[in-house]
Amino acid sequence: MAKKAMLIGCNYPGTKIELRGCVNDVRRMNNCLIERYGFSDNDITVLIDTDPSCIQPTGKNIRSAIKKMVRSAELGDALFIHYSGHGTRLPAETGEADDTGYDECIVPCDMNLIIDDDFREFVKEVPEGCKIKIVADSCHSGGLIRDAKEQIGDSTNTKIQEQGNYHQDLGSSFGFRRFLLQRMEQEIESRGIHIPSAFRHRRRRHHEEEDKEEEEEEDEIEMLKQKTGKDDIDVGKLRLTLFDIIKEDASPKVKKFIKFVFNKLQHHGGESEKQEGGFLEMVGSLAIKFLKQKLNENEEYAEPAMETNVANNQEVYAGAGKDRVVGGGILISGCQSDQKSADANPPGNPGKAYGAFSNAIQLIIQETDAQVTNQELVLKARKLLKSQGFTQEPGLHCSDHHLHRTFVC
Repeated sequence: MAKKAMLIGCNYPGTKIELRGCVNDVRRMNNCLIERYGFSDNDITVLIDTDPSCIQPTGKNIRSAIKKMVRSAELGDALFIHYSGHGTRLPAETGEADDTGYDECIVPCDMNLIIDDDFREFVKEVPEGCKIKIVADSCHSGGLIRDAKEQIGDSTNTKIQEQGNYHQDLGSSFGFRRFLLQRMEQEIESRGIHIPSAFRHRRRRHHEEEDKEEEEEEDEIEMLKQKTGKDDIDVGKLRLTLFDIIKEDASPKVKKFIKFVFNKLQHHGGESEKQEGGFLEMVGSLAIKFLKQKLNENEEYAEPAMETNVANNQEVYAGAGKDRVVGGGILISGCQSDQKSADANPPGNPGKAYGAFSNAIQLIIQETDAQVTNQELVLKARKLLKSQGFTQEPGLHCSDHHLHRTFVC
């Protein structure tokens, strides 16, 4: 049996959304795996963005490293992935009446988002008899492989409730917009964007540092603006902007969206098959106009997405059409799908910054001498974070037989 790990830390140095503790989290976990759990240094792949000599945690590099690890796995192997960095949610953008969910994502250093559907595909490729554990210390991480059984948390219930509310309000475009705006007001502060965007999420600082850091913190949409030099990025243009800067290396889910919009433009003149008017139609029309403009400039603009297979519309919709993940997939998340994870900065010692959840894991491993189960770790982390003043609630998604297994075998 082999133990293999991939550790990903994104501090986004030099950007408006820079974090301080994520690379520290990776270094601590690297030492922990070697000293506490017997991993070989040769079997740990580290991707960080603060050292040019290391593999950079770009979307392409992360996908490539995960695929390599999964495809080389054999019967009995244990695979471990730890991510510390920004997380976000992409709202629905097709303009279709039944596309009303979110895609939960992690945010690599180049903004080439890795979406929950991507993680689902990684887990499905794990050979039978192997297990893969994903520890995600990022905002909205409770939804990354949400189709695994939720043992601790309420991300699934929240998602169902949200979707129910969406459908209740679909008869009124104003009702849907009002509901979405209410959700956005709970999660973000508008910075002059025309339509409040669920893409705008930031990791919360420690409560003692929050006020001081508020003006310095920026979110992922600011990084997109920084990369593109454009200020008109909004709901309806998020996936298209990602494709515009990433092209063939973009997430398969983003490519499916491009192909969907292209086909709608070609076959329906850009009109939604289910016309509801109002906010939904406005969001969908932004995507159509953006792609149409790009195709007028370059007829082959969408070619990198055309080979992507799209079996049905549900494969494109945000947060929809997912199969249940079975087997060895385990997700330990730093928070629920509608929450944020904290990046903590100890007063007077910025070099010791850390992700609150990653730090909790290390403290619990030390306290238990590494003899802690998945369930115990998450329950202890919830209690510890609450005692420290954090509001995030870690979660556990896995099949029943992994509930009482050791955190790292």
